[in-house]
Amino acid sequence: MSIFDKMREKAQIREDELERAKEEKAAGKKQTKNEKQALRERQAAIKRAEKDTARQKKADERFMRAAIEQAHRAAAIREVPIGCVIVRNGRIIATGYNRRNNDRSVLSHAELIAIKEACKKTGDWRLEDCTLYVTLEPCPMCAGAIVQARIPRVVIGTQNAKAGCAGSVMNLLKQPGFNHQCDITYDVLHDDCAAMITGFFRELREEKRMAEEDVGKPPIKMD
Repeated sequence: MSIFDKMREKAQIREDELERAKEEKAAGKKQTKNEKQALRERQAAIKRAEKDTARQKKADERFMRAAIEQAHRAAAIREVPIGCVIVRNGRIIATGYNRRNNDRSVLSHAELIAIKEACKKTGDWRLEDCTLYVTLEPCPMCAGAIVQARIPRVVIGTQNAKAGCAGSVMNLLKQPGFNHQCDITYDVLHDDCAAMITGFFRELREEKRMAEEDVGKPPIKMD
């Protein structure tokens, strides 16, 4: 469960308690001074939770847009459009985008590039006070690197049905046997992130179809 989900759950519990108090009041049950104070405190706590949730959602969307910008850079060089940013104290300290084919290296995934840059910036392999934003659910290799870097929170745009290791195929980020688990927030700007991936592969399939049709055409006769 992500921090965002926990805050919503706590807010829901408080709302349920508040609703019960209102029902008791409507039924004519006299409230004591302590009960009235508790009710006021619960109301204030609910408002704080709502503000915190809204603030976190706004920040998550802002940083996911930055990750999407990185994904567009990957698409511009004919790579699968995956982008990543790492945030520390409300600032982006590292970015990365998929470069596997251009670099001819399996290590050139967006998350690994960003993690390497963040470690260099912070002077530490531990990124314990950072949040990683990525447009596509991490693969096994990248999920392992995230755990190894001790990143506490991961925000994901869309799922990776074939290789996702944050819940789709398996969940390495929350593996209880490991010495570190991550909080995960899913589906931030999901539609935008998913559209990039599906659009990219749709275009590739269309190009392949057109190329196959061209191969099957008879040669042009020159009179």
